[in-house]
Amino acid sequence: MRRSLSVLLLLGIILVPVLGQDSLFVREHYVKQEHRIVMRDGVELFTVVYVPKDNSEQHPIMLTRTPYSVGPYGPENYLRFLSNLQRKYFERNYIMAYQDVRGRFMSGGEFVNVRPYIPNKKSNKDIDETTDTYDTVDWLVKNIPNNNGRVGVKGISYPGFYTTMATIDAHPAVKATSPQAPVSKWMAGDDFFHNGAFLVSHAFDFYVRFGWPRPTPTTRDFRPFDPGTPDGYQFYMDLGPLPNANKLYLKDSVAFWNDIMKHGKWDAFWEARDVFPHVKNLRPATLVVGGWFDAENLYGALNLYQNIEQKNRNHENMLVMGPWAHGWWAANAVDSLGPIKFGMNLSDFFADSLELPFFEHHLRGKAKPSLAEATVFETGANRWRRFDSWPPKNARVRQLYLRENGRLSFTRPEPGMDEYDEYWNDPAKPVPYTDEITRWYNPAFMLEDQRFAARRPDVLVYATEPLEEDLTIAGPIAADLIVSTSGSDCDWIVKVIDVFPNDTPDPAAYPFKVKFGGYQMLVRGDVLRGKFRNSLANPESFIPDTLTKVSFVLQDAFHTFKKGHRIMVQIQSSWFPLVDRNPGKFLDIYSARESDYQATRQRVYRTPINPSFLRLMVLE
Repeated sequence: MRRSLSVLLLLGIILVPVLGQDSLFVREHYVKQEHRIVMRDGVELFTVVYVPKDNSEQHPIMLTRTPYSVGPYGPENYLRFLSNLQRKYFERNYIMAYQDVRGRFMSGGEFVNVRPYIPNKKSNKDIDETTDTYDTVDWLVKNIPNNNGRVGVKGISYPGFYTTMATIDAHPAVKATSPQAPVSKWMAGDDFFHNGAFLVSHAFDFYVRFGWPRPTPTTRDFRPFDPGTPDGYQFYMDLGPLPNANKLYLKDSVAFWNDIMKHGKWDAFWEARDVFPHVKNLRPATLVVGGWFDAENLYGALNLYQNIEQKNRNHENMLVMGPWAHGWWAANAVDSLGPIKFGMNLSDFFADSLELPFFEHHLRGKAKPSLAEATVFETGANRWRRFDSWPPKNARVRQLYLRENGRLSFTRPEPGMDEYDEYWNDPAKPVPYTDEITRWYNPAFMLEDQRFAARRPDVLVYATEPLEEDLTIAGPIAADLIVSTSGSDCDWIVKVIDVFPNDTPDPAAYPFKVKFGGYQMLVRGDVLRGKFRNSLANPESFIPDTLTKVSFVLQDAFHTFKKGHRIMVQIQSSWFPLVDRNPGKFLDIYSARESDYQATRQRVYRTPINPSFLRLMVLE
C-alpha cells in the first residue's frame, strides 16, 4: 500500500500543473457548447462540442461516442485534462464533439450493451448505433458553425465499438474512422470471454460499477465499490461460485450481468452482438489500432481488421499494433510496460506518425501519408516494422513440439519415449495469473515474469535449448494438444514465453526489484474452456481419461526471440482470478455450487502418434 500511495502522490505532483495548462488552453481557444440532439425516434442525446474561436478557416469535426461520460457537465465547466493524443487535436483547431450514448449519463433513451445492428431498417422505430451516429453527424454538419463538412470518428474500447458502428451505413460526411481496441465479438474473444472461458475479474469489476438501473438522465452513472481487500485473488476465492456475485453484491439488479449468467454458450443473444458480419460495403477509410499486451480487446483489433479486409475490396483499411496495454497509445510519453522498456516514446510516434497524418489527410485534404497496410511493433527487437499485409506474406508455419523431459523442439517426438506429462488441477488452489497482489488486475501481466508459475507442480514447463540465431514469430499462434482429464470438463491455458539468458543485466531505473537473469517474459497466453473445443454453440463433455484433441488460437504476436534466449511453453488448467475456476465437471458453470468443484488429473500427450505442438508463424 505504501508503494501505491507513493506512486499516486508522484502522479499528483506531475499532473496538477498539466491540468491547469490544459484547462486554460481550451478556455482561451475554444467555446464550449452543450446540445441535446434529437434522434429520428425523438430521443435526445446529450452532446458536448468544443468549437475553435479561430475563424480563419473551416475546421473538421472529430466525434467520439461513449458510455463513459462526456463530463464535466455545464457550459462553464471545460475539460481539465487532455490526453497526449487529445491535446494534439485541440492544438490543430479540430471541432471536438463528444456524445453520451443512448441511455447513459445525460442522454435519453434506454442503454443496450453492444446494441445489435438492425439491417434493412423499415421505420423510425428501427434505431441502432449506426442510426444514432448518422443522425448526430447530420445535425453537427448542419448546425455547428465553421465546419468543413468532413467528420472523423474515433474511440478506444467500448467507444471503439461505437466507432465501428459509425463506419457501417456511414453518413456521407464521415470520411475516416479509427476503431481502437474495439469491442467486437463478446463470448468469443473480447473483454469477458476467451474461447468460451469467463474472465470473471474483468466482468465483475466492470459490472459492479457499470450498468445499474438509470431511471433518468444523470451526471453520475457509476457506482463506487470497495472490495475490502487489496488482494484480488483472495477476494474472488472468498466470492466462491458465480451465483454468489448476485447474492452478495449485484442483487439481480445489473441486467447485463444477468444476461451473461443466462447465456453460457453461443446463441442468438451473442450472435446478434457480433459486429463482424456487418463490416461490408464500407465507405470511410479505417485505421484499426490495438496493443500486443491488451488483455481486454486484442482479439477485437486483430479480427476487425481481418474482417474488414475480407469483406471489402479496394477499401483503405490499415492496422497499427504496438506494445501497449489497453488504450495506452493515447497516454502521455509511454515507453515501457512493467519492467520492459521499448526504447522510444511510443505515444508521440503513434500520434505524430500514424493517427494524425491519417485524419489530416482525410479530413483536411493534406497530402496522403505514406502509411503502411500494417504498422506493427516487433517486441524483443524493439522496433517498428511496415508490411503490405498482416500476417506478413513471408511468414511460414513451423511446428514446435512438446518433448520428453521438459524439452521443446521443432523436431517431432521419437518412438520409445514415455507418453505423457501430468498434473493435478485443484480448484481450491488455482494457479494465479499474476505474481502481483493487485486489487483487480495487473495490466502488465501479459509480459510478466512467469517464474512464479513455473515452480508450481500444477504447471507443465517445456523449453528449447538456447537459440543459435534470432527467431521471429509474426502472426497467430495455435495450440494443438492431445490431452485427457479425469473429469468431464477442464480449462487449458497455454503460454508462450521468452526466457532471457542468465547473465542479462537488470533493468535500470525501475522502482520494483526485478531480476532479468532468467526472466520468463510472457509473449502470448490464452485459455480454452475445454467443453467448447469444437464449438462455442455446442459444448461437449470430456470422456474421463480418454485421449482428446484440443486446438485453439492464442491470437497473434510479433516477437523476436534473440540469439541465446530460449522459447518456453507452459501449460496449466487455471489462471485465477483472470479466468473463473472450472469445476472439472460438465455443467453450467454460471449456476455451479461449491460442492460441484473437484480436483482433476490432467495429462498432455507427446508421442509420434499423438503429438502435442504449437503452430508458429515464423518470419523468413
